[in-house]
Amino acid sequence: MTTENPFKYFKTSPKNIRLAVMYYVRYPLSFRQVEDILHERGIDICHETIRFWVDRFGPKFAREIRKKRAGQHSNWQWHLDEVFIKINGERFYLWRAVDHEGKFLNALLQNDATRLQRRSSL
Repeated sequence: MTTENPFKYFKTSPKNIRLAVMYYVRYPLSFRQVEDILHERGIDICHETIRFWVDRFGPKFAREIRKKRAGQHSNWQWHLDEVFIKINGERFYLWRAVDHEGKFLNALLQNDATRLQRRSSL
């Protein structure tokens, strides 16, 4: 099975096409902003061409990235934080689940009395 070069009929180098698509996908930029950034780097491309490249090569690049990530072992971890807080003079426990990057996953706000009742029932 031979894999055909997807950049075969394009005059622009594959490196520049990949750069334009990744700029658009990775950062919150418009096609015109990507056009301006590439123009500063000496690459004169129309914003419509960038739109065409994103439509055509975006899914291909996404598949490549997913394949690379799937081959790696996941080091995803999470931990649980317990914080005591007072709301209107009443003490509560705030439980937060946070992943290894510090992103919030879930939270539970629990009254002190509720927690004591659960412990005594165990």
